[in-house]
Amino acid sequence: MQNEYKVRVRWGDTDAAGIVFYPNFYKWMDEATHEFFTAIGFPTSHLFRNEQIGIPLLETHCQFKSPLFFEDEISINTTIEIVKNKVFKATHIFTRGEQHIAEGYEVRAWASLENGVKAVEIPEEIQQKIKIESR
Repeated sequence: MQNEYKVRVRWGDTDAAGIVFYPNFYKWMDEATHEFFTAIGFPTSHLFRNEQIGIPLLETHCQFKSPLFFEDEISINTTIEIVKNKVFKATHIFTRGEQHIAEGYEVRAWASLENGVKAVEIPEEIQQKIKIESR
């Protein structure tokens, strides 16, 4: 499954030159990952509140191909590329219409937030859902 998350660039997302300030791509990747989990039936807000589970970042990267500007409408297509016992890798493709704008990834842990933060195994049910949906 590829989950599509749409964003409209706001004035506050741009720098003095009117171009999107690069940290916003990382913010949008984060939002897109959370939207992916909601789309497959495991909203991270529920995991956090009810199960004391978080998905902290371990690594992130973004490669920029073309600038974005105020009021551009973009799509971020997210897939889970790799699923291991305690970590997964989400990939994100940014497009404006048919134009490829950027691509990036996040490596995240599945972590218990009880008594600090500790990586734990991703439950089998969720691993299977991620694997099925990401084909």
